[in-house]
Amino acid sequence: MNSAPLAGAVLAGGLSSRLGHDKALLRLHDGGSADLLSRTYSLLRRVADPVFVVGGRREGYPCVPDLMPGRGPVGGIATALSHAAGCACLVLSCDLPFMTPGVLDHLLNGRARRPAGRHATLYRQAETGHSECLVAVYEPEALPHFLHCLENQLLKISRVVPPEEQHFIDYPAGDSLPFFNINYPADLEAARRIMSALGRE
Repeated sequence: MNSAPLAGAVLAGGLSSRLGHDKALLRLHDGGSADLLSRTYSLLRRVADPVFVVGGRREGYPCVPDLMPGRGPVGGIATALSHAAGCACLVLSCDLPFMTPGVLDHLLNGRARRPAGRHATLYRQAETGHSECLVAVYEPEALPHFLHCLENQLLKISRVVPPEEQHFIDYPAGDSLPFFNINYPADLEAARRIMSALGRE
């Protein structure tokens, strides 16, 4: 099916209050030379144009301030779609240290095969039904849903786009590592242990 052009949006507007410091600046890769923000931005640059960062000002990156600060991912995605002006948005949270190009390529292949009327393409964990709303493509037609929820303080991200407008790519629990995200100090320590075990440090 015909698709809108694709922009890329790094979601980096969170306060990282549970972690205690800015997760976007964590350096876990390549001997510590690349932080999570730069890595996420580079992943998106492979497949989307333009690419921008949603949230606070980040030196060296094209940044877009939140339409309504403090509204979490719903606000971030509403901002991204509004800024992209008719483009679809591949959104990616900045706190996914094990995300890979292959996962994004598979997502975009799924988007290309989505049925008509599906305005969000996202991964879903097969065993639990948990949807990965922050590794997803949202079409321009999803913007009204986000604006409605934003204006009405309906901030549960998985409920913004109606189920009948979502296209899911199922993955098994054994393939969940790319979706591991860092929210708490324990998550950060776990990520470091995993990277050490994988020989990435």
